[in-house]
Amino acid sequence: MARETIEWDQGWDYIQKGITKLKRILEEQPEQPFSSEEYMDLYTTIENMSTQSPPHDYSQQLYDKYQEAFKEYITLTVLPSLREKHDEFMLRELVKRWSNHKVMVRFLSRFFHYLDRYFIAQRSLPALNEVGLTCFRDLVYNEINGKVRGAVITLIDKEREGEQIDRELLKNVLDIFFGIGMGHMERYENDFEEPMLNDTGRYYSHKATSWILEDSCPDYMLKQLKFEECLRKERERVSHYLHSSSEPKLVEKVQHELLVVFANQLLEKENSGCRALLRDDKVDDLSRMYRLYHKIPKGLELIANTFKQHVTTEGTVLVQQAEDAASNQATTSSGAPEQVLIRKIIELHDKYMAYVTDCFSNNSLFHKALKEAFEVFCNKTVAGGSSAELLATFCDNILKKGGSEKLGDEAIEETLEKVVKLLAYIGDKDLFAEFYRKKLARRLLFDRSANDDHERSILTKLKQQCGAQFTSKMEGMVTDLTLARENQTGFEGYLSSNPAAHPGLDLTVTVLTTGFWPSYKSFDLNLPAEMVRCVEVFKGFYETKTKHRKLTWIYSLGTCHVNGKFEQKTIELVVSTYQAAVLLLFNSSDRLSYSEIMAQLNLTHDDLVRLLHSLSCAKYKILTKEPNTRSISQTDSFEFNSKFTDRMRRIKIPLPPADERKKVVEDVDKDRRYAIDAALVRIMKSRKVLGHQQLVSECVEQLSRMFKRDIEAIKKRMEDLITRDYLERDKENPNLFRYLA
Repeated sequence: MARETIEWDQGWDYIQKGITKLKRILEEQPEQPFSSEEYMDLYTTIENMSTQSPPHDYSQQLYDKYQEAFKEYITLTVLPSLREKHDEFMLRELVKRWSNHKVMVRFLSRFFHYLDRYFIAQRSLPALNEVGLTCFRDLVYNEINGKVRGAVITLIDKEREGEQIDRELLKNVLDIFFGIGMGHMERYENDFEEPMLNDTGRYYSHKATSWILEDSCPDYMLKQLKFEECLRKERERVSHYLHSSSEPKLVEKVQHELLVVFANQLLEKENSGCRALLRDDKVDDLSRMYRLYHKIPKGLELIANTFKQHVTTEGTVLVQQAEDAASNQATTSSGAPEQVLIRKIIELHDKYMAYVTDCFSNNSLFHKALKEAFEVFCNKTVAGGSSAELLATFCDNILKKGGSEKLGDEAIEETLEKVVKLLAYIGDKDLFAEFYRKKLARRLLFDRSANDDHERSILTKLKQQCGAQFTSKMEGMVTDLTLARENQTGFEGYLSSNPAAHPGLDLTVTVLTTGFWPSYKSFDLNLPAEMVRCVEVFKGFYETKTKHRKLTWIYSLGTCHVNGKFEQKTIELVVSTYQAAVLLLFNSSDRLSYSEIMAQLNLTHDDLVRLLHSLSCAKYKILTKEPNTRSISQTDSFEFNSKFTDRMRRIKIPLPPADERKKVVEDVDKDRRYAIDAALVRIMKSRKVLGHQQLVSECVEQLSRMFKRDIEAIKKRMEDLITRDYLERDKENPNLFRYLA
C-alpha cells in the first residue's frame, strides 16, 4: 500500500510544534515531558520527509531548519538573558544556558537522527551534534568569552586574597571551554589559560615587589612557608576547577615571579644577599635559599657562581696574607707563614665542604664551584715557592720527628687525609711528588720519620688519589730501607765471622736502589785512609752477595761521629762525611790553606766554601781561619781550634742548607719531557696518522692528571721527535703527522 506524501508546510508545522515544546521545557514553562509516542511521531515524520521521492525529498530543507532552530533560540532567548547579567550572575546564567543547549542538541539530534545516518553521511556535511555546538560557539561563545574570562580570573584573584568563591561554578564554566573545543585544548589554552597565567604573573609580581622592598634577603626567604602555601593553593585550584595540564605552567609562573625575576636583586642585596650570608656564615639562611631555588630550572647557577667567587676571594686573601708575611720575614709561634697558609686552606676547605654537604645537599653544581675556586688560589706561588712544594713541606713537618706540627695519631691521620684532598686541586702533582720524595728520603735516611705507619698511610692515600704510578718510587724507598736494615745485619755478621776484615771503625752502610730515590751529586772524593779501609771492607762483603750490581757511594748523605780532642775535654762531633774528611786532614797538618784542602779532597769550590764555613764561621768554630772574617776566601788559611769547648759532650755541626728547589724543578722538567715524549709516541703508535690539533689535545688529556697543560712544551717535543725520526709531517699537509715505525 503506497505511503501518503507529506507536504512541506504540513510536515514542518508538526515538527516546529515539537521544537517549541522543547524550548518551553528548557525555559521551565508549564509543559508535559515528551512521551514515547510523541518522540516516535517526530522521528517518523522527519524520516518520511527525507525518504520521499523528489520533488518531495525535504532532506536539505530539514538540515537547514535544524540549524535555524538553534540560531533562532539563541538569538531571541539565550543572548538577551546573558547580556543583561554581569560577573558571577552572568557566569551562572552561562552555565545554565550551556546545560540547556546541550539538552536541546541531544533531543533535536535524536529527532533528526535519520539525517545523520544517511543524508549527512552521503554528502559529508557536519554532523547534527557538531552543528548544534558550532551555533553556540559562533553566536554565544565568541561574543562573551572575553567577559567570561575576566569574570573567572577576578574570582580566582579574590580566592587568592582569601575570599570564599563558588569553585563548582568555575569548574562548570571552564568545562564550557573544553565543550566548545570539541575534545581539543586550543580554546581552553588560548582563550583562558594564557590570559590566566599572565594575570597570575602580574599578581605574584606585585606581591614579590612589595615583599622585596620591605624585607632583607633572609626575611624574604623566611616567607618560604608563604611560597609553599602559594604553590599548594595553586595546585589545589588545579584539582578543583582548572585542567591538570595547567599545573606545571602555574607552578613555574609562581616560582618565576617570586624567585627568578628578583633573583639577581635578592641574591645581591648589599647587606643581606648571598655574599653577605656566606660572609656572615648564615647557614640556616643558605639552606633555605638552596631549598627555594633548587626546584627552579637553572635556579642554582647564580648561587653556585656567587659561592665560587666568595671562596676564591677568601682563598686569595689567605695567599696574599702569607705572601706579605713571608716578604716581611714575619713568622708566628705556630710556624712559617707558608705552613700557616696550608693549615688555613685546610680549615677553609673543611668549612666550605660542610656548606656543600649540609646547606647545598651535596649538589654537584656546588662541588664543581668549590673545586674550581680552590684550583684558582691553590696554584699560586708564595714567597717564590709553588703550592706543590708548600704542601710537601707541610707533610714533612707532620711526619718527621720534632716537626712544627705537634699532633696526636688520630689528628695526623685526619690531617693527612685533608692534605691529599687538597692535592686534587694542585695542577703540578708531579712537582709535589718530587718534593715529597726528596723530603721522604731525608726522613728515611736520617731516621727522622716519627711513625712508619703514618708514612705508609699517606702513601696509600696518595695511591688512591693519584694512581699506583704516582707512589711506586716512594713505596720502593720504604721497602729499600727494610732491605737495607737486613743488609746491615748481614754485614755485621760478616765482620763477626771475619775479625781480620774489621776496619777498626763502626760502619753502617745503607744500600739503595738507584731508580727509586732522588738523584744526588756523586763526587770522586779523596777519602781519608780510615774511610778508604771502610769502603774496601764493605765492597768485599757485598761482592760475596752479588757480583752483578755496582755500588755508587753518595758521600753527601753520609754521617760521621768524630772525636775532637780539645784542650779542655774531648767532644764527640756529629758531622757529614765531607766535614769529617776536612777535619781528619788536620790530624797530619797543623795548618792548611784553602787551595791545599781543595787539592787533597778533590772538591768543587762551592762545596768546599759550604764545608769550611760550617766549621769556621758558624756557631761551632772547630777550625780557626786567617783572616778572621765571616766569609770564606780562596786565600784563607785554617788551623785546628784546640781551645774550642762546649757544655755538651756531643754536638751536631749542621751544614748550611742547599737550595734544592732549583734542582727539583729541573728534574721535574726533565721527567716531563720524557712523559710528553712517551705520550706522543703512544698516541701515534696506535693512531698512525693524526692532525696537529687532535694530537696535542689527546696528549694534554693523558698528561693533565700529573701537571698543568703546557702546549708550547708539547710542540717542542713534537719537533724533537721529528728530528729523531719517530714522527714525520705529511708532505702535502704540514698539520698532519705520521708515525714512523
